[in-house]
Amino acid sequence: MEKVIVASSNEGKLREIGQILAPLGFEVVPQSEYGVNDAEEPHFTFLENALEKARHASRMTGLPALADDSGICVAALSGEPGVHSARYAGEPRSDERNNLKLIERLENCEDRSAHYYCVIVYLRHAMDPEPIVAEGRWEGEILRSPRGTGGFGYDPLFLDPALGKTGAELDPAIKNKVSHRARALDELLRKLKCP
Repeated sequence: MEKVIVASSNEGKLREIGQILAPLGFEVVPQSEYGVNDAEEPHFTFLENALEKARHASRMTGLPALADDSGICVAALSGEPGVHSARYAGEPRSDERNNLKLIERLENCEDRSAHYYCVIVYLRHAMDPEPIVAEGRWEGEILRSPRGTGGFGYDPLFLDPALGKTGAELDPAIKNKVSHRARALDELLRKLKCP
């Protein structure tokens, strides 16, 4: 099997990516196994940050690398929190504080539309001039108070109108079919299968 470094320490992401890529002959290895620390994410777009992370992991290991960058974008806030989703309320990271800040920022807003966005980058080597890029969106709206106990991040506030449930209320198997990351991974899978 061909090893691919995943620029993440998130166990859920690693497991999900590993299950999808295994049938294609890829062995997913977390960057931590090679002593690689997280890369800086100084950019204003998800794509640039994902490229930064994948290049860093590939450069440090000499192996193909995969990275994703994702977050939630709220229309009434001009796309905030966007690339700052994980640290929206500052350090240390806190889903609870991030959710509270989002509720406060939208307190007087009628437009509650939002979407989760994910971009995944696959590099054959650190200087790959043709990275494989896949993206996914999950449309929804932000509630005024949280619902559900599952998921993570903004899931308790993010309502999928078609399903009538928040990300935190969805069965994980269903969420893994409709989420932004699931859609991006599906697109990546299609692109990796093509010559």
